[in-house]
Amino acid sequence: MNCTEVDELLRELRRRGGVFYAFGPKDDPEVVVHAHLWPTCADVVILRGEDDATAYRTPTMPGADVFAPALVSWQYHAPAAWTLRAVLTLPTPGDVHAPIAVLKPDPLCFLALDLRRPVTIRSTPHTEPPLPRRADDVERLLPTSEPSYPPTIRAR
Repeated sequence: MNCTEVDELLRELRRRGGVFYAFGPKDDPEVVVHAHLWPTCADVVILRGEDDATAYRTPTMPGADVFAPALVSWQYHAPAAWTLRAVLTLPTPGDVHAPIAVLKPDPLCFLALDLRRPVTIRSTPHTEPPLPRRADDVERLLPTSEPSYPPTIRAR
């Protein structure tokens, strides 16, 4: 994985706003999570390592735990760079192309309670409005060359 690419994708995620959570020791977290809360749902990215990441969209009902979703409308499981690209190109809620399915979340969508402490939380207000997502935004986030290996992707 190209760390520069992942860093660039994380900067884009940060630019769009949301909250970053670093679960585990501050200097060496076990898991890093980003949650972008929309009025009716949340987009969540769980980064466990370079080759292990998960992203999903879940409804935000009263009392819902976005780190243990009961339902998801979209989920994606792949290496970090692929997962970040996928969530950054996901249509905004309410868009005609936004996912509206009702799916059972994969076990990878759950963040175990014992991993949630200690936690460092950093809010990142967006610097530019995330709407609309344009075709050139999507093209900018696509890889410039084919990966040297086929990524393991389990999209549902």
